[in-house]
Amino acid sequence: MGLLFVQRLDGDGVFKCRRCRVDAASKDAIISRDFYGRSGRAYLFDHVVNICLGPNEDRYLITGLHTVNDIYCSCCQQILGWRYYVVPQEKAYDASQKYKEGKFILERARMWKDS
Repeated sequence: MGLLFVQRLDGDGVFKCRRCRVDAASKDAIISRDFYGRSGRAYLFDHVVNICLGPNEDRYLITGLHTVNDIYCSCCQQILGWRYYVVPQEKAYDASQKYKEGKFILERARMWKDS
């Protein structure tokens, strides 16, 4: 197995993996706090670090059908949330939901906030 390179985030309000405490996102990257995941409240982020993506899959969420990838911690492989996949124009499901494409959902129950 190769060497694991971990990116560190500076500043206050860094969200970390609950299991291994590796940095995942900064509070400055939060777009919205009005989301819910499988385990409760979740936040929509513009940028996250130290993650691995699962395969594309179509999933029915509260707002309808979306193509998503599960997000895993790159260090311990704990599932942290999902990413809204950027769907080609001819396959877009709902135009009102396009703002989510390429953005990341991190579930609060799977994160630890460093204040």
